Amino acid sequence: MTRDSVGVVVPAYEPDVSRLRNYVEAIEGSLSPTAILVELDAPATGLRDRLADLPGRVETAPHRRGKGAAITAGFERLDTDVLAFVDADRSTPVASLGEVLDPVVSARSDLAVGSRRHPDAEIVSQQTVLRQLLGDCYAWIAGRLLSVSLHDYQCGAKAIRADGWERVREHLYEPGFAWDIELVAIAGALDLCVREVPVEWRDRAGSTVDPVRDAATLFRALLAARYRADRLRENGRQTTNEVRNQGVPPLVDR
Repeated sequence: MTRDSVGVVVPAYEPDVSRLRNYVEAIEGSLSPTAILVELDAPATGLRDRLADLPGRVETAPHRRGKGAAITAGFERLDTDVLAFVDADRSTPVASLGEVLDPVVSARSDLAVGSRRHPDAEIVSQQTVLRQLLGDCYAWIAGRLLSVSLHDYQCGAKAIRADGWERVREHLYEPGFAWDIELVAIAGALDLCVREVPVEWRDRAGSTVDPVRDAATLFRALLAARYRADRLRENGRQTTNEVRNQGVPPLVDR
């Protein structure tokens, strides 16, 4: 049986260049994906040139699009059987990314979600108490509002089959960190098979997520994702048309 082709997107904004380089090289060396694509937002002068010799392609945007918009753009550029993304800060080691890919490559799941809150996850370095508490509360609320109940929705490692992506892509609107929760909500509304995969995880300093500032944004996005997922389950494509009529195009049309 021919192994499915795999594309990996690494969204990056103001990355640690050495860490990003080492990470991409480790992904290439350990997993040998068909394609690696770094989606770089608002790069400093000369940064793209410094990354020119990476074992993959670097695409840049002149402004900060947001994590979700960057991943969406990357997925749209890829032509592989499996699409995956992993955060550039290397919080999720390459071996764990491989474990996230496994159920999707083997076609046992449509979408695999890396999880640092799963009971079997291994936390090498923990978040601050505030970030951990807010994250736990967010996951608890999400698990009760969405049809897909997980321990963790926001961990930066996910993989989806290309045919699954074709189904969810036109229903994704969140350009930032809330893209993860929206992806899971829409996948659930479309009855995709979602599998949670425990990962090894290490907190990295310098996260661009502010636990207080972004908490309200993530909660509003959760409610919006719940609403869109419910309407999609009830009315199918009508939901997409309703949102478009309000002047908000999905990410793939921006």
